[in-house]
Amino acid sequence: MVTQLPISLHGGAKGSARTQFAGLCWRVRRGKVQILLITSRRRKRWIVPKGWPMEGKTPAECALTEAWEEAGVIGIASDACIGVYSYARVREGNDSLPCLAMLYPLQVKSLQNDFPEMRQRRRKWVSRKKAARMVDHIELKKLILGFTPPVQALAA
Repeated sequence: MVTQLPISLHGGAKGSARTQFAGLCWRVRRGKVQILLITSRRRKRWIVPKGWPMEGKTPAECALTEAWEEAGVIGIASDACIGVYSYARVREGNDSLPCLAMLYPLQVKSLQNDFPEMRQRRRKWVSRKKAARMVDHIELKKLILGFTPPVQALAA
């Protein structure tokens, strides 16, 4: 069970927070869970793929679409949100927008080398512990460390 932390609105009013859908991209190699991290476009920090709601798509489908666009992920999305993390999205002009990202597990079946943002980001497979050290957001660190894939995925 993951311990939930209080969210931060990063100085914004409660009505100004925006929701995004994020994907925790994972696979099992040699019996160990690995997490796929990508770099942000501007600041090159290690993050998970995420983006805004899309008309006609479920939150999990949005997360999977973002994972394709940002990391070339082909996979299976779980409809079960495993948690929420908060962060301040820095916009042009250096103002920030408080965001809440709902995190959905995405089992990666393959990675494509030709994807929309391939020239803007790096991607890297790492252990859960290393992924938690690499990301900045405390809530995201805890969600990564607390993630356990379905038992059938570990047996495969």
